[in-house]
Amino acid sequence: MVYCGKPSRGCQMCRTRRIKCAKSRRQCPGYKDEFDVVFRNETKATERRAIKANKKAMALARRSDKEPDAFDLHSYLYRSSSSDSQGVPMMPQVPLDQRASCHFVSNFVLLPRQSWSRGYMEFLPALLKSDTSAKHFRYAFEACALASLGNRSGPGQDFEEQAVGLYTKALSTTFAALKDPATATQDSTLAAVLLMGLYENMTARQLGTLAWGSHIEGAIEIAKARGRKQMRTKLGMQLFVAVRAQLIIHALSTGKAPAMGAEWWGEAVNNQHAATCQKLNLRAAEFRAEVNRLLGTLTRSPQNVEIILDLMRQCQLLDQELVNWFQTLPEEFQFETVAWEDNVPNGDYSKAEVFPGRVDAYQDWWIASVWNMARCARVVLSSLIVRCAAWVCSPVDYRTTPEYATAAKTCVDMFTDIIASVPFQLGWFTTRPHLLEKANIASFVCGNEGALKGLLGYWLTWPLTVIHGQDFATDSQRAWARGRLMFIGTQVGIKYAIMLAELKLRIPSMLIRKDGLMNSPYPESHNFVNILSAKTASNKGYKESPVVHKATLRADSGSPSSATGTNARYTPPLAMRTSPPTTI
Repeated sequence: MVYCGKPSRGCQMCRTRRIKCAKSRRQCPGYKDEFDVVFRNETKATERRAIKANKKAMALARRSDKEPDAFDLHSYLYRSSSSDSQGVPMMPQVPLDQRASCHFVSNFVLLPRQSWSRGYMEFLPALLKSDTSAKHFRYAFEACALASLGNRSGPGQDFEEQAVGLYTKALSTTFAALKDPATATQDSTLAAVLLMGLYENMTARQLGTLAWGSHIEGAIEIAKARGRKQMRTKLGMQLFVAVRAQLIIHALSTGKAPAMGAEWWGEAVNNQHAATCQKLNLRAAEFRAEVNRLLGTLTRSPQNVEIILDLMRQCQLLDQELVNWFQTLPEEFQFETVAWEDNVPNGDYSKAEVFPGRVDAYQDWWIASVWNMARCARVVLSSLIVRCAAWVCSPVDYRTTPEYATAAKTCVDMFTDIIASVPFQLGWFTTRPHLLEKANIASFVCGNEGALKGLLGYWLTWPLTVIHGQDFATDSQRAWARGRLMFIGTQVGIKYAIMLAELKLRIPSMLIRKDGLMNSPYPESHNFVNILSAKTASNKGYKESPVVHKATLRADSGSPSSATGTNARYTPPLAMRTSPPTTI
């Protein structure tokens, strides 16, 4: 500090005007503290800089105390300005139910921007705005919203118990609504059942806790009971389309033929190309059910060999129809290769965002899902063709047949296409927006369009599971698909993807081995949904004879006897989820 002479001990007014208060008889304002008198600031500018720096440091300290993490929505508050020393009182915290609702619709409610596109769960905003929406629908929606928010929140923000409580209420109130003929087929009841199926996929983490199949079968029964009249309203048509989308995955994964047949479900499509794809998928599901039935009951004879050969040829014709569908799609359905990646960080495929090779971009999220659905149908058909060929040529090695070579090439091509579509749906373009044209892409109801969306991860679980469980996939492709499933389960919030990643399946070789063990093979052993819903995992090897094991499986997988009426056929699985699932 520069020496400025001996400090004056007079009061401030005396020093400023260089007079004594006693002479002018003014009231003395008092004396400064001696410490402040001795240690003075060099200049006024220095003083202003010090005060400004102090205020900035205090503001940053307050902000760091209140700033939430990226996913820590629970601690989000409206912050006041720190420019005034008194401060402005903080605004009230946003209620938890409102934050959960906004988070859910911003992740799962997709609205189309183009006439040729389609959204997902578009029926939710209309039902939520309705003052007369049923309480079982409200409970189901709030359970999904809290579960979704909890899965994506930061540490310390666990809403699992609250979500399970709401889910239990949704189960009990939906059961009551199904017993009442006046409410059993209402829009809100069907929507509640679909939401409970989604809740199961978001929260199930262990074998034996997934009740998704029960809910989807219930939704199918309700849709059947509603009949054609449900498609007279926009809301009814949206619900019908949502049920059909779940039906396709359920039929392909369980090996059960679609209820009412493929033609009955072919209505209510505003895009003819999408309608064709869905019909072909439903027919593929019918063929899978027929192959399972015949290979499980027929004995090997010349007549039965002809039956299997005819079925194999039908599968080949259906596969050709899918190829023709690929080739006749209009411009808006086409995708474009926009990048090529060959880097695998640390050589770990399970952690890589992109598998080495091309990266494709689509004109819409929904279009990417339609393409992948058709690709999965071709993989399923290829597996059926190989199974039929193996049954016919047994005991000759089926891997020497031309059908096997054709199926291998088809599956390799489909895997490459599916893998190239995954970065588009899992946020890889967020940091590379210059590669993506977003003019026509469907938008979510609210939220940041560039953020990682739960719906897109949800759509990818089936294609990635198909790759993960196929014989024709390479070890690196299988490791990458498993890593993406784990990412969807841990980061995107679709917990049942973790279960899918842990499945040890190899298709079609495991099914071919099963087909050859006996004329009537193990029922439901190829049913993925039953595997996920099983109370305990199957033991390695057989500790009992195949006949006894077959009878045991038949008893364990027995379905309830069908009763007359929708109400009797579908009962929500209340007993399955009375407590939070154990965390893996």
